[in-house]
Amino acid sequence: MTKNDTVLVESLDQEGRGVAHADGKVIFIEGALTGETVGYSSYRTKPSFELAQVTEICRAASMRVQPKCRHFGVCGGCSMQHLDANAQVAVKQRILEDSLWHIGKVKAETVLPPIHGQTWGYRERARLSVRHVLKKNKTLVGFHERRSSFVADMEYCEILVPKIAGLLPLLAELVSSLSIRDRLPQIEVAVGEFVDALVLRVMDAPSSDDEAALRAFADRYQIQFWLQSGGPDTIVPFHPVNAPPLSYSLPEFGITMPFGPGEFTQVNSALNRVMVSRAIRLLDPQPGERIADFFCGLGNFTLPIARSGAKVLGIEGSAALVARAKENAAANGLAGNAKYATMNLFEMTAEAYAGLGKFDKLLIDPPRDGALELVKSLGGGGGEHAPCRIVYVSCNPATLARDAQVLVQIHGYTLKAAGVMNMFPHTSHVESIAVFEHVQVKQPSA
Repeated sequence: MTKNDTVLVESLDQEGRGVAHADGKVIFIEGALTGETVGYSSYRTKPSFELAQVTEICRAASMRVQPKCRHFGVCGGCSMQHLDANAQVAVKQRILEDSLWHIGKVKAETVLPPIHGQTWGYRERARLSVRHVLKKNKTLVGFHERRSSFVADMEYCEILVPKIAGLLPLLAELVSSLSIRDRLPQIEVAVGEFVDALVLRVMDAPSSDDEAALRAFADRYQIQFWLQSGGPDTIVPFHPVNAPPLSYSLPEFGITMPFGPGEFTQVNSALNRVMVSRAIRLLDPQPGERIADFFCGLGNFTLPIARSGAKVLGIEGSAALVARAKENAAANGLAGNAKYATMNLFEMTAEAYAGLGKFDKLLIDPPRDGALELVKSLGGGGGEHAPCRIVYVSCNPATLARDAQVLVQIHGYTLKAAGVMNMFPHTSHVESIAVFEHVQVKQPSA
């Protein structure tokens, strides 16, 4: 690393790093906050920018706080614990607004109030790495170290749900005792309302002694082990096999959602309830309307839309998730209003979209890559068949902004409102929601 002089931090970037300028370069400094004067060490130098970490806080910002987690700075799971939780939300709102303007050249007419939730012990989904370190004669279970493939030596995690966080050292001891400790690289966490599941990625089959140890651990700590020997379709329950199914609920809509431990669900179920509620209010589905839910997953938005009395078509690229969504619709008595189809939405065309029929409204909830081909296919531009309202839920402000530009500048939509949801406190992850409206142009009568 190269040590440098002090600089004034001007802002934070989308990774939560301080942004400064020195010697004609942009300096991205981990651990620095807006308004601070800091010393830093560069660990990567390029002609136009440097990546660095803070070495000294010469003048601290008022929003700087003491990180709660003892592993912060080493573990790569969090990047913003040194920033006040309310300030984190303000930073994410600015990132959203800046992305919309600088990337999409659009601005929301209204900024929605941010959605907050609990800031600690919220994470119910996680993928933990496992590694036995000979030099330490110790097995490590946790997230990767920052900027490293090494596994952080963690005793506890402040953002995982407390029960699972407290099991980290015990899981390390368990794995260390197994004959396949060097063939077990990952533990996936899936917490439901009535059961906590841990999926062990096993490269070799556990021995009979291993199986006995796993059963004893599961019984003692009231968790359910699953085993995964290959791809997602190899995940099978191990012990206890008669545990309740994983599920979460949306009480406002009278909906219970069973899910498999390898299926996508939000990591923060409490905030997910608030997010779904806001999305449905913004979409305002009405009986008799025909609505599409693109990237529908297992029906997180589809079923609440169906509960309103609207007819909804959920579309998803994963056939397995569509099968789960159909099961959930039937289990909640909504199969009549909620239908599903499997399509690769990243290869959507105008012809394929037109083949789906006319929709009054859309809900779009894509992964980080966004929904460019889908939004390009919508048509509009004053067309009478354009959906009158689109609610877009995003986990990447950059792709939301790119897609918003298409909707506004090509298809004639107005960005009525946008705001952030702090789904992942203490991380740089920005979850947001945007509402687009299209003015239906009536054709003059002949």
